Amino acid sequence: MANAMLLPVLISFLVLPFSALALTQDFCVADLSCSDTPAGYPCKTGVGAGDFYYHGLAAAGNTSNLIKAAVTPAFVGQFPGVNGLGISAARLDIAVGGVVPLHTHPAASELLFVTEGTILAGFISSSSNTVYTKTLYKGDIMVFPQGLLHYQYNGGGSAAVALVAFSGPNPGLQITDYALFANNLPSAVVEKVTFLDDAQVKKLKSVLGGSG
Repeated sequence: MANAMLLPVLISFLVLPFSALALTQDFCVADLSCSDTPAGYPCKTGVGAGDFYYHGLAAAGNTSNLIKAAVTPAFVGQFPGVNGLGISAARLDIAVGGVVPLHTHPAASELLFVTEGTILAGFISSSSNTVYTKTLYKGDIMVFPQGLLHYQYNGGGSAAVALVAFSGPNPGLQITDYALFANNLPSAVVEKVTFLDDAQVKKLKSVLGGSG
C-alpha cells in the first residue's frame, strides 16, 4: 500500500521541475550562433518583434528539379522565434506531375492545408502497413502522424500549393529514395534490402547522384 501511494508522489516530483521551467519565461528565441541540442537552441539576448515574424513563405519555391516540387521551410533555423514552442511551418509547391516522394519527419507530426490546386496524399501505418490516401482540394487538410512514411503529388492540371504546420520546431526530413540511392551505400547491399536487381539500383544511383 505504501509503495502504491509513493508512485504518484514520485511522478509529481519528477514532473514539477519541468512544469516550473516551462513557466519561468514566455519564450526562448533561438541563438543560432550556438549549437542545437535535444532541448533546442539556447535563448538569445536582445529580442525584438522581428524575431517573431517571418516573410519567407510568401514566394513560390523553385520546382525546376527532378521531383518538380519545392519545400520552403520556416523551421527554427529560418525562424528562430519558434524555438521551444513545439511548432514550425513550411510552404509546399508542386508543379504539374510533381511529387514529394515517400519520406518521414522523425521529430514531428504534419498538418497539410491545400491553398491551390489538387494534391493526392497518403501515409503508411507502421503497425499493419495500411495505406491511408486522400485526394485533397483547395481548403482541405490532412494530418500525417510523426515518423510515418508519407507522400504528396500533384494530381491536377495546374500548380498546387499547400501550407504545412509541424508539431516541432525542427521536424527533420528523410526521403526514402535519397536515403537509399543518393549516397555511397554499396549497390550489393541496396539490392539485398530492396529486392531490386543490379541494373535498377545502378540506374537509380545514377539519377540521384549516388555511388558504390
